[in-house]
Amino acid sequence: MKKNVGSADKIIRIIIAIAAAYFAYTGAVSSPWNYVLYVVAGIMAVSTVAGCCPLYSILGIGTCKVKEQ
Repeated sequence: MKKNVGSADKIIRIIIAIAAAYFAYTGAVSSPWNYVLYVVAGIMAVSTVAGCCPLYSILGIGTCKVKEQ
């Protein structure tokens, strides 16, 4: 898999993942939205760890400065 998520993007994604998981866990939003926030947190966390965002791949976007050979 080609890496397309840069370091600044990773920091933003992990902050979003932590915030979404926190709001879902504490019940700050109504019940059906808790599940959406858990999914968002999961997607953000996995794409941060993997360094690859499927949506970026589809759109041809890349924030990673290191070119994979």
